[in-house]
Amino acid sequence: MKNYSIKALREALDTKEVSSVEVLEHFKTEIETHDQKINSFITKTYDHALAQAQKADEAIAKGEQKMLTGIPIAHKDLFCTKGIKTTAASKMLENFVSPYDATVVEKLDQAGVMVLGKVNMDEFAMGGSNRTSHFGTVHNPWNRDHVAGGSSGGSAAAVSAGFALAATASDTGGSTRQPASFCNLTGIKATYGRISRWGMIPFACSFDQAGVIAKTAEDCAYMFEAMAGHDAKDSTSHHVAVPKYSDLLNQSIEGLRIGIPKEFLSKDLDPKIAAVIENALKQYEAMGATLVEVTLPNTDVVVPVYYTIAPAEASSNLACFDGVRYGHRCENPQDLQDLYMRSRAEGFGEEVKKRIFMGTYALSASAYDAYYVKAQKVRRLVANDYNSVLSQVDVIMGPTSPDLPFRQDSKGGTNEYLSDIFTVGANLAGLPAMSIPAGFVEGLPVGLQIIGRAFDEGKILNVAHAYQKETDWHTKLPTLD
Repeated sequence: MKNYSIKALREALDTKEVSSVEVLEHFKTEIETHDQKINSFITKTYDHALAQAQKADEAIAKGEQKMLTGIPIAHKDLFCTKGIKTTAASKMLENFVSPYDATVVEKLDQAGVMVLGKVNMDEFAMGGSNRTSHFGTVHNPWNRDHVAGGSSGGSAAAVSAGFALAATASDTGGSTRQPASFCNLTGIKATYGRISRWGMIPFACSFDQAGVIAKTAEDCAYMFEAMAGHDAKDSTSHHVAVPKYSDLLNQSIEGLRIGIPKEFLSKDLDPKIAAVIENALKQYEAMGATLVEVTLPNTDVVVPVYYTIAPAEASSNLACFDGVRYGHRCENPQDLQDLYMRSRAEGFGEEVKKRIFMGTYALSASAYDAYYVKAQKVRRLVANDYNSVLSQVDVIMGPTSPDLPFRQDSKGGTNEYLSDIFTVGANLAGLPAMSIPAGFVEGLPVGLQIIGRAFDEGKILNVAHAYQKETDWHTKLPTLD
């Protein structure tokens, strides 16, 4: 059952081959048997899922089911869930129970999903390895000595290991696409403003966007149909109409123009990864697409721009965690300053502290004009680059990551930040982007990235689905035993 797609499980549920309660029992057994090796879940919600499963079976009996009724999913642990802990993988929020649901959670509940739990992540979504979590590292199901990616590593690992059919994710600089690539999954981030951010614990508000990690583009389309749309509670939410993405999947890609940035396939890229990507591009040519060499001239500055603006926004967003209102509070503070300082020092992990320091400096009077303002100007240049290219081609393609999933015992450091070089541009420009399985190198997955025009998620889902109809990389599964 863990190998099913959403559509396949929908058919099994509708024909009474299996009940939603039986589906829950199957996935509960998988999680309890194997997740101690993976560490993908922070909080398991079996009682909550049982109530949802029983409700789903009642709906199916009445013929009132929707596509996602009774489908087992997990939520990244930065989407607030009413009555269930939402920790953002931080000691700061270790015992926080939200009084409300995030809009994404609310919409998926209305669609009938069965939520198995809240999954692990890098603390406050800051990291690309899932090693910064207060609740421990997430292990890659393909090789547990390697990382699952981040920050949505728990989402990717849970789906890859067969603990859920899909999981919500978020993407600030690549945090949906990179772990999807590392775990041989399909991961998509929406256009900025397409999906409500209300109730999603923020890292950097002008970058953060919700995403989905699942096995296929088709499964992502079903999830996006439920999640997308305007939300009056989110001031950055757009009114652009949401199409039925699943109806767009089977459009012909004959004549599709694919932009290949020369900066993405440079001589610096690992030749083995480049070979996988080039084979995928040849497959698209065989399907009737045309490859067009393009240039994104500011690619070399996207990482420093991102790591100037995003920490500045994080510094502001995380200022509310001060030991006064909610979250971790130090014991026996001597005075207000001691309360602030010790609560934050004890509650935040090292990576989060590092980014708060970086961001606070960028916003300081002495650095604001030289760094923050300049970075915002360069951000506009990057967005112009992408939009200019996308006026000439239908989509942009290239590798999702310049690296294979790295070992758990690697030191990370600067190289880990540079691994965002191909993904950050889409966040700077606010564009939809996804990663799909394209092959393996040394037994580890490699992802192909597809970037589209604003609010054109339907096109990139269509392009991904066309590839997945002709290839079987997305059907490959890890062995946990």
